[in-house]
Amino acid sequence: MAVNVDDFKKALQLWASGVSVVTTASEQLGPQGMTVTAFSSVSANPPQILVCLNQNADTVNGIEASQHFAVNVLRADQQAVSNQFAGGASQAERFAHTAWTVSASGTPLLDDSIVSLDCKVIEKVSAGSHWIVIGEIQEVACRTGEPLLYFSGAYRELSAQ
Repeated sequence: MAVNVDDFKKALQLWASGVSVVTTASEQLGPQGMTVTAFSSVSANPPQILVCLNQNADTVNGIEASQHFAVNVLRADQQAVSNQFAGGASQAERFAHTAWTVSASGTPLLDDSIVSLDCKVIEKVSAGSHWIVIGEIQEVACRTGEPLLYFSGAYRELSAQ
């Protein structure tokens, strides 16, 4: 028997993860984005990553329409960007308060993130309440900075050694 939802959430709060914003754009829906912590590498050859997205998130519709998305790994000083893309604000408001450029595929890339990975959708798999979206990386933009982390229900930063 599976554990209950509360125990599951409590346990996973003890897993430190980076904070990213997944972005996409389609002709019909325009630029869209959402904050995620479920992001991982899949393969180096070919270069692939995955993100897990709630099936009810409107950004999923944009990814379905465009077949492209980007993962933008946030810097330690981008807590406001994370909160902005986490919900509450409209898609237009999310992008109005964040510097971004458009990749060759038409996907928004957040200018101040430490890395942006522009991807073409390879596969989308249903898993419970979420989609696992696998993308092949088409373009990479690396920048400087320390990552924003999330642990035990709060933002964290790497400590200086």
